[in-house]
Amino acid sequence: MKSRNWVFLFITTLLLGIGCAIVAGLISQFPQSGGVKEFFIYILGLVGFGALFSVFSQMGFFAYLTVHRFGLGIFKSQSLWNGVQIVLIIVVLFDLFYLRYTAFHKAGQSLASYSLIPIGVLVLGLAAAYLKQKQTNKGAFVPTLFFIIVVTTMEWVPVLKTNAPSAMWMAFAALGACNTYQILMLHRLINQNTGTKSKTSAV
Repeated sequence: MKSRNWVFLFITTLLLGIGCAIVAGLISQFPQSGGVKEFFIYILGLVGFGALFSVFSQMGFFAYLTVHRFGLGIFKSQSLWNGVQIVLIIVVLFDLFYLRYTAFHKAGQSLASYSLIPIGVLVLGLAAAYLKQKQTNKGAFVPTLFFIIVVTTMEWVPVLKTNAPSAMWMAFAALGACNTYQILMLHRLINQNTGTKSKTSAV
């Protein structure tokens, strides 16, 4: 991929993360008091928050591209590597429920509230993987699902540990949007370099 495409991806992902953080922040915790100055300070805080998690997203994306190539090289088979990724997806989804439940559950709370996060991540992953498969080929489904679920969760862990709903959903909005955008843009940017409309991309 050409350097200009990397720059384009970086800038657009950064702006997307900032925009999603601002929207999620205003929806989840709109300032109820203070003047214009306090409001703009809050917006600046959301800008910084979104930019930070956008960078986390991009670091995770490039790290996964490297890990994916190593995985294919180590297991010598895409089907075997896909099987390993599916197992890891199941483990991460279970841990998203179980570890949060054991760490934060209080008497009287329902199990349903701890199921929302893994269900939400799974739905996002399935939607992104379906779109990626439609735009490229069937081989891209599992890697995309793995990236959206496992890598997004790893990037999300610092905020999940706080159990602060507003911060959790702002981070998820930024990470989910940025990761989905990057994985769906990758083959388009690669195709721009080759001047083709190939559907052979496995990620």
